[in-house]
Amino acid sequence: MALFSCGLLGTFLLLSSFPFLALSAPSQRILASSNTVIQQYLAPHNAVRSRLGLPPLQWNQALASYASWWARQRRGDCALIHSSSNYGENLFWGAGRAWKPQDAVAAWAAEGPYYNYGSNTCAPGRDCSHYTQLVWRQSVRVGCARVICVNGDTFITCNYDPHGNVIGQRPY
Repeated sequence: MALFSCGLLGTFLLLSSFPFLALSAPSQRILASSNTVIQQYLAPHNAVRSRLGLPPLQWNQALASYASWWARQRRGDCALIHSSSNYGENLFWGAGRAWKPQDAVAAWAAEGPYYNYGSNTCAPGRDCSHYTQLVWRQSVRVGCARVICVNGDTFITCNYDPHGNVIGQRPY
């Protein structure tokens, strides 16, 4: 399996790709599924942040809607192209349809060893901007989405507010 991550400044949450939890009413099934999917994004984000003593991110439906919109724009080509919003944005691409929210967050978090807090820089030839957005202390809200592209690959995006990666500032 191949994966690629791209980040900084959207995405379609394909709820049908996640099994519904069995509850009595259809609206409850959708809500339960939505809450389950939200936790699939929030739990790995907040686990990384917790290790640094950072406050947890809160889910924001407006950010998730924006992410969903942007992912739908990328569905035709699955290209790691950033939207032009003022939100922080991390993008992920993986070959095939098996990629989950925690895979995207793990790819972004894997850049952590390349970040040098003392110099506030990434190791030469490495990108750590997805990691620094993930752990940006001032970012307190997140919304994410996932789409299966026309070619069958997976595109995941998360948007953060306020955005991180402010030049000259440390993430935490």
